[in-house]
Amino acid sequence: MKLATMKDGTRDGRLAVVSRDLTRFTDASFLVPTLQAALDDWGRIAPHLEALAESLEHGSVPSQRFHEHDARSPLPRAYQWADGSAYVNHVELVRKARGAELPASFWTDPLMYQGGSDAFLDPREPIRVVDEAWGIDMEGEVAVIVDDVPMGATLAEARAAIRLVMLVNDVSLRGLIPAELAKGFGFFHGKPSTAFSPLAVTPDELGEAWDGGRLHLPLLVDLNGKPFGRANAGIDMTFDFPTLVAHAAKSRPLGAGTIVGSGTISNKLGDGPGKPVAEGGVGYACIAEIRMIETIEAGAPKTPFLRFGDTVRIEMRDGSGHSIFGAIEQSVERYSREG
Repeated sequence: MKLATMKDGTRDGRLAVVSRDLTRFTDASFLVPTLQAALDDWGRIAPHLEALAESLEHGSVPSQRFHEHDARSPLPRAYQWADGSAYVNHVELVRKARGAELPASFWTDPLMYQGGSDAFLDPREPIRVVDEAWGIDMEGEVAVIVDDVPMGATLAEARAAIRLVMLVNDVSLRGLIPAELAKGFGFFHGKPSTAFSPLAVTPDELGEAWDGGRLHLPLLVDLNGKPFGRANAGIDMTFDFPTLVAHAAKSRPLGAGTIVGSGTISNKLGDGPGKPVAEGGVGYACIAEIRMIETIEAGAPKTPFLRFGDTVRIEMRDGSGHSIFGAIEQSVERYSREG
């Protein structure tokens, strides 16, 4: 089934079930008001939501036209947002661009940071930033939402806890990150609010593209209406989602509704870095990666980070070309505090 959170003037919106073709939705708030409430009682609520989804497909329940711009991120706020870096190719390029070796442990022990989760951006909400000089970047990713996960969970327990899958734009401010990391205490200012796709879907909706741990489909990243990235999320993913979830639960339990991200999707080209889409490659899911490659090859980057007025679109389509999660589509705007 496909779930959305519709805008209703409240902070958390109201839960809706959306048709597989993304054309219609039916209100589900009579069963449970929000997605978080559903996740808190998933074993009891999920069968009722699934029955409602089937009724929607058969046209036997009231429905309305579904417009993606009326949807919030599936969880407008969450108890926890933990983002991994599962595509070690991306990390390797970052370090190579600055002349640093990649520690061997990076291939066996996932990187992960804890992001802000109190105010996610809506899928069509602008990215508002004070200054272009902060190095505005998108990061196209896949994420899962889990049920309760016990501390020290096994891979099997982590896999069984995955309830929903969605897309991510993990906005980064590249110009602020180096000084923060130099302090030795992690990201904060360099990671503003994140956006998620209009829909979160159960793994069964993904068919053979979902193998229980990886989603084997290209992520479509467009910049100003032109293809920027077409990297396959199932390729070069060093750590699958059960591994990332188990890693997050190593020293703490994860509460229902915790979101775990894959990190920037990144594909190699043979033994070397990928090429831009315009040159026959699959491109990139973030601007930083092409800038790293330019630095490695030419000594300096030439591709600019996002500027005010730019538009980013992130989407994934099934084998028939149909949108699975809806699209994240965001313009970049200068932030101005009102009042």
